[in-house]
Amino acid sequence: MDSASVVAGLRALVPANRVLDDPDVVERYLQDHAEWAEYAQAAAVVRPRGTEEARAVVAFAAEHRVPVVPRGAGTGLSGGANATEGCIVLSFEAMNSVLEINEVERLAVVQPGVVNNDLRAACAAHGLWYPPDPASAPWSTIGGNVATNAGGLCCVKYGVTRDYVLALEVVTGRGDVVRVGRRTAKGVAGYDLCGLLVGSEGTLGVITEITVRLRPQRAPERTIAGYFDSIVAAGEAVRAVSVSGVVPSALELVDRHCLEAVDAWKNMGLSTEADVVLLARTDTPGDEEADTILRCFEQAGASWAAVSSDEQEAEALFEARRLAYPALERLGPVLTEDVCVPKEQVPEMLARIEKTATRHDTVIANIAHAGDGNLHPLLITPIADDDARRRAQAAFEDIISDAIELGGTVTGEHGVGLLKRGGLRREVSPGVLDLHRAIKTALDPLGILNPGKVFT
Repeated sequence: MDSASVVAGLRALVPANRVLDDPDVVERYLQDHAEWAEYAQAAAVVRPRGTEEARAVVAFAAEHRVPVVPRGAGTGLSGGANATEGCIVLSFEAMNSVLEINEVERLAVVQPGVVNNDLRAACAAHGLWYPPDPASAPWSTIGGNVATNAGGLCCVKYGVTRDYVLALEVVTGRGDVVRVGRRTAKGVAGYDLCGLLVGSEGTLGVITEITVRLRPQRAPERTIAGYFDSIVAAGEAVRAVSVSGVVPSALELVDRHCLEAVDAWKNMGLSTEADVVLLARTDTPGDEEADTILRCFEQAGASWAAVSSDEQEAEALFEARRLAYPALERLGPVLTEDVCVPKEQVPEMLARIEKTATRHDTVIANIAHAGDGNLHPLLITPIADDDARRRAQAAFEDIISDAIELGGTVTGEHGVGLLKRGGLRREVSPGVLDLHRAIKTALDPLGILNPGKVFT
């Protein structure tokens, strides 16, 4: 079916202003933030305003065998939202309402286009809290967070998106609307289809409504900062915190490359202080946890460590952590890793990343959700330097191999998308891949939902 026919067919189903086909406008919807991940020309972009419009689009696509690529805010880093040739990009930016906040049941019902921070603010007005907080929380949407099972800074203690999704409304690959999950505190009737869909990257269904579990607002946090002369020493401090039995509410790593990039952009003056910064938080009342974390930092060789008495200064440090990726993007193309290793292997993995950078003559900056072993090496290359790009891509694959060798996984929260398909084949056995493909075939028998992603 040619693009003109697709556009005409869609405009017969939904209001014409929902369907975009101007090439200059469509161009903005063709890819996410994954560097060098392939993408193609979409036939159209559709911005539905409700479930029925989304269902009509998927049913049309199923009838005519047109691929459908669901899209949130496009902040992904694996190519999971990239357009395929002749597809319909289904953008949920206009489905951005918080439909319900239930204080008794401690849950919220939202459309997929709700921005993470907007949901958190709406919950706070009711004395409630939605914990998952990816670094992209000011921009990323709940639908995208569900698609990749996003984590964030506080997931070391409070878990990831899957731990908070209670129920989903989904359009299947045949264009049917179904509801999976529950609103009750308990429920084991049938398979956990809701949990299966979280993290499925749009390959098993198009999510049109999400019910999430909430928690009461927590106690104020205390911040512990440590400066280290080497990234391996910082990794040893992370392991020491884990051995101590303390579960911090955040434990983040930021290296000099990131600090210098943030300073160059925002003039925060952080890079004059340390080569590597560890930032921990604890929300447990009393001093014991903060003192234990401080002691772990000092015993691992911190050149300076302290429990912050200045909340504004502490918040600035965490803001620098959130700004690291966009700051580095200003320097040139950034290929972003997302490996996760057992916490005891964090020092070894960081050491291997340093060796990989040297071996491939590639600048690798490091930020990490260090407390749960989720590392984000950021491979930086000069603009329009093909040799540097090839070296970075080789380093990218070596990092994946090292993570798997150390008992880790190729992706902690960004998803497989396009960039990690080879890594997935190395991580899981052929038999397990066959199980994945069987599930895909059962839920998307026509193969129209985000084709080419996750599997090859």
